[in-house]
Amino acid sequence: MATVVKKFGGTSVGDVQRIKNVAALVKDFLDKQPGTRLVVVASAMAGETNRLIALAKSCVPSPDPRELDALLATGEETSIALLAMALIEQGVPAVSLTAEQVGISTDTRHNNAQITEIKSQRLEQVLSKGKVAVVAGFQGVDGDGNVTTLGRGGSDITAVAIAAELKADACYIYTDVEGVFSTDPRICPRAQYLKEVSHEEMLEMASLGAKVLHPRSVYFAMRYEVPLVVLSTFNPGPGTWIIKEEKLMEKPLVTGITYRMDEAKITVNKVPGGSKPLDLIFGRLAEHGILVDMITQSGVSKDSYDLSFTVPDEVSGQALEIAQQCVPELEAEGAHLERDIAKISVVGVGMRYHTGVAAKMFSVLAEENIDVQMIGTSEIKISVAVPRKYGEVAVRALHEKFIEMRPEVSVEK
Repeated sequence: MATVVKKFGGTSVGDVQRIKNVAALVKDFLDKQPGTRLVVVASAMAGETNRLIALAKSCVPSPDPRELDALLATGEETSIALLAMALIEQGVPAVSLTAEQVGISTDTRHNNAQITEIKSQRLEQVLSKGKVAVVAGFQGVDGDGNVTTLGRGGSDITAVAIAAELKADACYIYTDVEGVFSTDPRICPRAQYLKEVSHEEMLEMASLGAKVLHPRSVYFAMRYEVPLVVLSTFNPGPGTWIIKEEKLMEKPLVTGITYRMDEAKITVNKVPGGSKPLDLIFGRLAEHGILVDMITQSGVSKDSYDLSFTVPDEVSGQALEIAQQCVPELEAEGAHLERDIAKISVVGVGMRYHTGVAAKMFSVLAEENIDVQMIGTSEIKISVAVPRKYGEVAVRALHEKFIEMRPEVSVEK
């Protein structure tokens, strides 16, 4: 008997009529595939989480993290109750379940918790009775019984984690877009719809700025080999399948061009040689939960070098303060911040099998007179930091060269 998980985001359940539409979509699916065991994961209604955060901040300037999680979790609980009602009204047996009822355990990091375990006995009981389990996304419970939330996009994580636990045949992520595209269609009108993407490609793309899926949900899917499908609630179609690389029909040289316009660069000047300064700076940043992306050294001499690294712009002020605190301990010269940075990346599993991608990328950027400030690479991606004002130009130029002008050939498996 097939098991399927379907997740509906905030825009999909944005109001009562849309919730009824989701219920109709679920009923149609079950009518066409009778006997399928189905879990539906729902987010809060569109804008509800922001409304609750604003409500909390209107009460106190800095809401207690535990109490904020208790408040935010009510958004999903409203959605699942309404959706279960709508399903029952349409003749589909359903029951709504909170994270606690499902047994979704997390660590104790409020507002950005990570799932540690799912005890699926309750889910199995509901499914064995032929009912649809309508589960609250975004939330969990820590070891002390406190409600936690998984951070923005956390409902994706809930859905994939449940699919992994149940060994589901597929996990469908319904959004307001028809699938995954080769780049952002708002920047590049010629962005191409992708039928298939590997887990690894999607993880890179999600981490590098593609906002279709939460990176942690893609990691779960890759680790537990869960097939993911991204598709539209409002214009249902085949969607984009995110699958193991070995199952890809084609392996294009470059699958997508991604970007982040919210990067900042911090430079610490004249850092003494050796690895101890790196241990100090990046250890302090890690203690404060600040993610570091690209790292470069320049002006390297026997005695010192300039150290640059990028962080999300939203935490750049805090990161600069930490770096400045390290300066006297290191006997460095100083630290400064540049905020006008964009990160542009080319991603594709075909890069494993071909050379010349970097050369072509830098040739394109040179033709556009775009200076490259930093470079980061992996087996299947090359990222560059460029002045933010050239970010969109770079995306369009690279997309034209790698995607629009590529020959219709694939790499043999």
